[in-house]
Amino acid sequence: MVLFLNQLCSVLAIQYPIIQGGMGNISSSKLAAAVSNAGGLGTIGCGTMTPAEVEERIVATKQLTQKPFALNVPINVNPHTKELLQLAITHKIPVVSLSAGNPTLYIEKLHAHHIRVIAVVASVKQAIKAEQGGADVIVAEGFEAAGINSNLELTTFTLIPQVVDAVSVPVVAAGGIGDGRGLAAALTLGASGVQMGTRFIATEEMPVHPTYKQRLLDATDVETVILGRSIGQVRRVLHSPYASSLLTDEAKGITLADYQERTSETFHIKGAIEGLEQGGFMNSGQIAGIIQDLPTVATLIENMMEDAQNRLSRSLHNNFKDSVRSVQL
Repeated sequence: MVLFLNQLCSVLAIQYPIIQGGMGNISSSKLAAAVSNAGGLGTIGCGTMTPAEVEERIVATKQLTQKPFALNVPINVNPHTKELLQLAITHKIPVVSLSAGNPTLYIEKLHAHHIRVIAVVASVKQAIKAEQGGADVIVAEGFEAAGINSNLELTTFTLIPQVVDAVSVPVVAAGGIGDGRGLAAALTLGASGVQMGTRFIATEEMPVHPTYKQRLLDATDVETVILGRSIGQVRRVLHSPYASSLLTDEAKGITLADYQERTSETFHIKGAIEGLEQGGFMNSGQIAGIIQDLPTVATLIENMMEDAQNRLSRSLHNNFKDSVRSVQL
């Protein structure tokens, strides 16, 4: 077992610096519990679900794990933000992740109930504002990520070091990370950990349609496509007949209302849970191209930690040798 402890792990009371992304309405109690039980931070994503639906998943998760897990609330996506945050307070969920909106409006109340707050951002400016508002952790998400994305289109490799330089709280890298190499790279860039979504889809515990998992296993480096760029509502998904039809209509001049309806969680569920590639979409980050297997969550996390530790150790050793060689020359 790899031993690991840094500021992020201390703040969130977790063993490993690995966080599961929210995943909207396909969020799973089984997956969230598996991530937390394996030493990471599992997450229940609220998506567009009602408070009653979210509470059902919270209760189910608490039955499967005694470890900390998070509740992700997409502020401008779910109309029940205040009620969802009250659920976190009522159920004493130790961590709340706030995305898709201004997190500073809610941090003080959550802190009053001893809840740690993660703010998901897509730029340095957003990160600074979140820290000033009291966020305990910043998740900086690059454009490589799955699902709803920022139209700023900043990549993880460029975003992370700039955010790290701009704030003092722990920074978590998200977007384009799916193995020990990605974790090691994120740590080298100054991040304290990583958040993953697509990679956790391709695990034994995630209850999505087998077609979805097979698509990830078969994915190439150019398997994903961007929807909504023309109207400023960006989403990254797998290529599919449904995605192609949306792109065609977008090129003709799709209305905002039509686009929002056809990329709603209803059609997310049709693709991801029902496996209907003609009737719905499957979110995916660009990292899909490296996915080759469907491990258990525990195996995935342990292998990532071991691989990252080995790579960082080798890099340090090689850099030291190179420095000595340069001095001798």
